[in-house]
Amino acid sequence: MKTAQKLIEIETLIENLLKKHATGGLLKYKVLSFADQYENLSVSMIIEKLGIKKSNFALLASELERQGLLEIKHAEIDRRCRFLRLTDKGRRELENYISSLEEDFSMMDIDTEKAIDILNYYLNKRI
Repeated sequence: MKTAQKLIEIETLIENLLKKHATGGLLKYKVLSFADQYENLSVSMIIEKLGIKKSNFALLASELERQGLLEIKHAEIDRRCRFLRLTDKGRRELENYISSLEEDFSMMDIDTEKAIDILNYYLNKRI
């Protein structure tokens, strides 16, 4: 099996596992996770990393803000630039989701964790 085929299979399997725990949709938790990990990353960079359309992101982010899970802040210097920040409620919801996933991933050995770290590093350099 070629590398690209392996990655397609891995992505599909991971997405199915993540969806199993994602009440309200997987994209919701992806946005919450990115907002948590990359608090100083602009909305446009998060959209690029997520690989979604700006209009889809805007609708979801507005809904998450309405639910009190997320805050959208404008940069002080350039008001066109926006940043995401999790609220306390959003952080608790993300933590609950992550905890539910940890059960599925708790059987991983150290070599698997290292391989995931390496793949994560590589993919972040590419995107």
